Amino acid sequence: MTPGRLFIISAPSGAGKSSLIQALLKTQKSYYAQISISHTTRKIRPGEKQGEHYYFITHDQFYNMIHQKKFLEYAQVFGNYYGTSRHSVLSKLKKGIDIFLDIDWQGARKIKKIIPSARSIFILPPSKSELQLRLRKRDQDTESVISQRMTQAVTEISHYIEYHYLIVNENFDNALSDLKTIIYAERLRIENQKSYYNLLINELLEN
Repeated sequence: MTPGRLFIISAPSGAGKSSLIQALLKTQKSYYAQISISHTTRKIRPGEKQGEHYYFITHDQFYNMIHQKKFLEYAQVFGNYYGTSRHSVLSKLKKGIDIFLDIDWQGARKIKKIIPSARSIFILPPSKSELQLRLRKRDQDTESVISQRMTQAVTEISHYIEYHYLIVNENFDNALSDLKTIIYAERLRIENQKSYYNLLINELLEN
């Protein structure tokens, strides 16, 4: 079986990466592509569901998972911890499922050291003013937190050069189309196609 591909998608808060990933996955079969569901210590928000958006756990539970080396990567963001399950990601890749990771640049660095074949995509907002407007429209954070997120956005964006692909999310449909193009192109890479069409290739090469 051909292993699944690992896609890392990063962006500053409010750039639209989560919405783009969800829209993309609606066009994919669940046995073919899935998003990795992270563990987090932050409180559940209205409309979120346990095991669907995140696995919401306590700080003690998170620390125990760190000690047991159950994370491929983890980070602290605005006082809360987020971590990617090692077993969940690796087992699904082994089954041939493409996995999407919604993580920051620090997590991306760690993942690429462990899985060098991972492909990374960075999502940019069209402007700072639009990013701030989107954060306010989410109506999830106080002005103080929004200010922190805007400051953090500059740090996040400064690492865009470490990624394989760059998308500007000015128009959602266009950005989604760009994301689909990247995914499809990666699936057509020679190493993937050679494995998938091995029997056909051997037959065509027979004298």
